[in-house]
Amino acid sequence: MIVNHVQFDRFRNLKKGEISFCDGINVIYGENAQGKTNILEAIWLFTGARSFRGARESEIIAYENECAEIKMTFFAEKREQNAEIRFGKDKDAFLNGVKKGSPSKFGGVIKGVIFSPDHLSLIKSGPSERRSFIDIAITQLNPQYSSLLNRYNRAVTQRNSILKDIRFHSGLDEMLDAYEQQLALLGAKIVRYRKRYVELICQEVPKIFEGLSAGKERIEISYVSAAEDEEGLVKLLKESRKEDSLTATTSVGPHRDDIEVLINGRSARRFGSQGQQRSCVLMLKLCEAEILYKNGGEQPIILLDDVMSELDEQRQDYILNHLSGRQVFITCCDKNSIDRMRRGRSFEIKDGEIFADKEDECAQ
Repeated sequence: MIVNHVQFDRFRNLKKGEISFCDGINVIYGENAQGKTNILEAIWLFTGARSFRGARESEIIAYENECAEIKMTFFAEKREQNAEIRFGKDKDAFLNGVKKGSPSKFGGVIKGVIFSPDHLSLIKSGPSERRSFIDIAITQLNPQYSSLLNRYNRAVTQRNSILKDIRFHSGLDEMLDAYEQQLALLGAKIVRYRKRYVELICQEVPKIFEGLSAGKERIEISYVSAAEDEEGLVKLLKESRKEDSLTATTSVGPHRDDIEVLINGRSARRFGSQGQQRSCVLMLKLCEAEILYKNGGEQPIILLDDVMSELDEQRQDYILNHLSGRQVFITCCDKNSIDRMRRGRSFEIKDGEIFADKEDECAQ
């Protein structure tokens, strides 16, 4: 899909106006706190997802105003379309003039992938961040996966509740057997989904990471699980009962699994430099976009917030000049980065006002 125009009215600090984008690389640059990320946030909200900044509705509306509005015209599903979101006492969303109630209804039409500095926690933080990344990505491909996760999490909560009381009521053993069987059945399905998605990532990794690192680094990604089938999970759950009853928690299962990322055979989390870790996250996001494309038929838009920091010139060149066939939106502070961009459009932003300063050679 391609975003053609976006209009802003009382959205954060952005001055009322419209931006026309090209179908390739679009770079928005300027000093900090001028509004660069606000532009990406506005575009991202049209995917139906929540703000990647965790913002409340009241923070989106410009200071001393009671409402805000953003509009988008875009090309998707082989036709020109338009969307609108109104923020105020209530939030309304419209697609091609038809009221949808919530922007979440845009999700099947407007697809995107976002990178922000907060996503560095994918590598830097613990396993929960990586599980969350892969679960959200799978849900975009298979919406029913969200229901499976919810059922599994409820089963974990129920097992924990029984564990809390089992020391005082020995008759709960049979009930625990039943919940563990259900937990193992659901957990094994989750593991299969996740392993398959990691396999899809691994298919995309060579061409993407080789481009980012110029072939100087080798990356490996694997799914790490204590048990990968129903029988193995039941066995582990029974073996952990005594210890789990002391804490009333379930210590084994896919809610404790991890995705391991290695660079040249070493943990990216423990040994990777800032630039390498940023490259790994960027690579995962670009893989996510490619998987969405191959399974959905249309390229998602790619939003890269403050992506250039801590990347060397070769990696910056890859982002600016080698993501052909995709529409990409990039924010950065350093105007010098744009000098290496061979095709695309750039915009400067000052105090919420946007100025187009490079509009040649936009076509892919």
